[in-house]
Amino acid sequence: MSGKSLVKNYMTKDVISVNPNTPNADVIKLMKDTGHDGFPVIDENEHIVGIVTAFDLLLKEWEELVKDIMSTEVVVAQQDMSINDASRVMFRQGISRLPVVGRDGRLNGIITNTDMVRSHIERSTPTKVNYFKKTLEQLYGIRTNLKREKVSTNDLRPTQDKVYADELEGRTYELKRGLAEPAIVVKSGNRWILVDGHHRAVAARKLGCNEIDCYVINLNKDLELGMEKTADKAGIHNFDDIEIIDDAQHPLIAITESLKKKMPEKMKPGKYWTKEDEEQESNE
Repeated sequence: MSGKSLVKNYMTKDVISVNPNTPNADVIKLMKDTGHDGFPVIDENEHIVGIVTAFDLLLKEWEELVKDIMSTEVVVAQQDMSINDASRVMFRQGISRLPVVGRDGRLNGIITNTDMVRSHIERSTPTKVNYFKKTLEQLYGIRTNLKREKVSTNDLRPTQDKVYADELEGRTYELKRGLAEPAIVVKSGNRWILVDGHHRAVAARKLGCNEIDCYVINLNKDLELGMEKTADKAGIHNFDDIEIIDDAQHPLIAITESLKKKMPEKMKPGKYWTKEDEEQESNE
C-alpha cells in the first residue's frame, strides 16, 4: 500500500492515436465519438511525432491533414516517472495530458489530469483504511490482513440505511470517469461487510456494474461487528433496504449551497470582479 506512485500505475495503456496523414475531418469525428479533445500523433514505427488537439483545429487555419496543424514540440513522460514529477511538468507546461513513451521512443500510454486526480484520491484512502484496520485489531485482539480487490456488489452487506440522491449523482460521475476511490470492506467469515462507500456501491449497481474496487480487511475469523448488529436492528440486509433521499441534500452539498447563497452577488460564478467592485469594497 505504500511506495512511490508511478506514471505506469495510472496511465491509460489503450491509447487512441492518429497519424500525420489522418484527415482533420476524421479527427473531429473521433473527438465527437470518444469525447476526447486531443490525440497523440505517431508514425509508422509507433514513435510519437506530435499531438493534435481541439485548440489546433479551432485556432489554426483550416488544413486537410493532421501533419499541417499538429504541435511537434511534445512533452512526454516515461513509465517509471513519479506521479508527483509528472504533475509538476503538466502544471508548469500548462498541459492537460502527457504521452508516455518507452525507452525505444514508442508510445506506451497517456496520462491526463483526470488520472492525476484519481492518483491523489487513491493515495488518501489508505490512511483511513489503516486507521480502521488498527482499530479493529485493538478492539477484537486479532491480526488482520489487507488486500485491494474487486468485490461483487451482490456479495456486499450494507450497513447504512440511507444515501442522498445528489451525492449519488456525484459518485456516478466519478465512476464513469474512473475517479471513484475504493470502498472499504471487512471480510468476516463468509460475509463482505461494507464499511465505507455506500454511495459508490449504490451508484455502481445503478450503472450496471457487477463489482467495485475495494480495500478488504480480512479478519481471518467469523466475528459479528457492532455495525452489523446496528444494521440488523434497522432492518438493513441488502441494498433494497437502503432509502434514497431525494428531497434533502447531502450535508456537504447543503453547506456548499449555504455558502454560495451568502456569497456576494459579484463573487458568484459567472460574475466578474471589476475595478469598481474593488473600490466599492474598500469604501465599505
